[in-house]
Amino acid sequence: MLELKNIHKKYQMGENIIYALRDISLTIEDGDFIAIMGASGSGKSTLMHVLGLLDTPDEGSYTINGQEVSKLTEDELAVFRREMIGFIFQQSNLLPRLTAVENVALPLLYSKGKIDIEYAGKLLERVGLAERLVHHPNEMSGGQQQRVAIARSLVNQPLMIFADEPTGNLDSVNGKEIIDILKKLNHTGITVIIVTHENEIGRQAKRLIKMHDGAVVSDERLISIPVTEKEHTNKRSLSVNFQIAYFIQHFYQGVKTLTVNKVRTGLSMLGILIGVGAVVTMIALGRGARKAIEEQLSSLGTNLLILRAGAVRGMGGVIVQAGTTTRLTAEDASAIMKEIPEVKEAVPNVTGRAQITYLNKNWNTSVVGVSPSYARMHADTPTVGRFFTDEENRKRQRVAIVGASIVREVFSAQNPIGSMIKINKVSFHVIGVLPEKGASTWHDQDDRILIPVNTAMRRLYGKDYVDNIDIEVTSAELTSQVQDQTFELMLSRHRIPVSQKQDAFQIRNLADIQAALSASTQVMTLLLSIIAAISLIVGGIGIMNIMLVSVTERTREIGLRKAVGARRLDILSQFIVESVVISAVGGIFGIVLSWLATILISQIAGWATSITLGSVLLSFLFSASIGIIFGLYPARKASRLAPIDALRHE
Repeated sequence: MLELKNIHKKYQMGENIIYALRDISLTIEDGDFIAIMGASGSGKSTLMHVLGLLDTPDEGSYTINGQEVSKLTEDELAVFRREMIGFIFQQSNLLPRLTAVENVALPLLYSKGKIDIEYAGKLLERVGLAERLVHHPNEMSGGQQQRVAIARSLVNQPLMIFADEPTGNLDSVNGKEIIDILKKLNHTGITVIIVTHENEIGRQAKRLIKMHDGAVVSDERLISIPVTEKEHTNKRSLSVNFQIAYFIQHFYQGVKTLTVNKVRTGLSMLGILIGVGAVVTMIALGRGARKAIEEQLSSLGTNLLILRAGAVRGMGGVIVQAGTTTRLTAEDASAIMKEIPEVKEAVPNVTGRAQITYLNKNWNTSVVGVSPSYARMHADTPTVGRFFTDEENRKRQRVAIVGASIVREVFSAQNPIGSMIKINKVSFHVIGVLPEKGASTWHDQDDRILIPVNTAMRRLYGKDYVDNIDIEVTSAELTSQVQDQTFELMLSRHRIPVSQKQDAFQIRNLADIQAALSASTQVMTLLLSIIAAISLIVGGIGIMNIMLVSVTERTREIGLRKAVGARRLDILSQFIVESVVISAVGGIFGIVLSWLATILISQIAGWATSITLGSVLLSFLFSASIGIIFGLYPARKASRLAPIDALRHE
């Protein structure tokens, strides 16, 4: 039973106040069939909107089965509407993107959290549209569209049906069929309230209410209502059981909405696509550069310290020492190995430039004297041939291992094994080829020759000292400790005065160099990624603009969804899902674009790139977040629209 007491409703029109309802008091019994008539502007539609909980009165009391509803919140009113009321609008208000059966099932999304197509199909059969289940509204006549609206009003098994001019846009034949359907529904116990301006239709109701200037001028009982006792149960819940189907349906409807305007949706995705593609590509380039640096440094040795005598000043690659009294010897390397347990290997080195000749070829290159352990420490095991042995080093054998650049320039890319070359006019036997490590802008790691250190000292350079000692530490965590121990050992062995300690020796830690270069690469990657992320922000602004336009275009749809039971959260979810779909799909295409871009960069420019799962997921989640963040304002604006204002929007 509905009961209105002293209901007033007014609107502010500029400086004027329009009274739509004036002191309305009515009681509507369950199972009644009421027609509300009146001229345009008499307040009949406003009264129906108040009765149907689409609008709220300014004053007065409105109860349904004893429950006061005039002061409920919008979400509480939405719950009442979806569980107790069905609406039939003059314009049908069917969503053009959905089929007939999908339009009928729409209210179930908000009442049950899922769509039941089978049940909706049975309702369409009930109103005589069994053959029109998958037709869209533009494929049906006005009478058929109104039948779909009737089926939609029944899907939640309401206690009441409100029909606003249900025959206003129909011919007499279709109009009569719609009234007959409403009469049959009333006979099943459903309360029916229609608004009409046709006296012939009004006289077919059980009760006729006439209005003028917002007031009831007559209330005539035409047919009595059978007295029956009904048990009223107002079981309402402000929540929906959020099943996976609930989100799937929102996603499905969001995709259908976006595909209606494919060009506009594509342009919205473009900003996100470019942004995600740029971010992933920049991260890939940064990681590739860092990986290349790590590989180059690892080729020099892992957990490696380099001990040099004197303060290295570094001029044009030539080692200049602070003095001539401090020299490193091969015995120093042996002492380091013996007295520092954390040292895995200590290799003395002699380095210099030399002129090499082979047949009619001349080449100036770097010649390094090392011990056999050097190959393992520096990942220099020959790819062709072999490395020299301790015995060959001890006997000062004239054997050489050449780099890939030497093979190309001197041996014309032919196998050099077994050939004799002259290094500073001293003949050497080529026994191996070093693995190719590549060249940077300042140094070609393949333009070098390795010979035994004793041979280099005694037969090539005439030295009795070494230029540096490469020290391999057992663990990276111990490098700093070994560095300090080595420095103290050298000071002790060479009896360095306190005044000269600072410049006597220098120890370089390749791990520190690697960390510094990696940190610089990370900074550059971060800066490039920030620049690329700006395009994501721009894309997000584009999404916001598109969603604001969508809200304006779909205002009546929003009103319809609220009329059939959608709460603010439901509308908010719908529009956020749509914006996330735009950004997520754009993000996926952006990832594909970045993958293609990195392949092209690697092949054309020769730059190292490295796309990781982490960078892909991060960019994808960021793009989805852009959709949520920039879609939130339009979604919130849509969710806060009053249902009656949205339905009246043109």
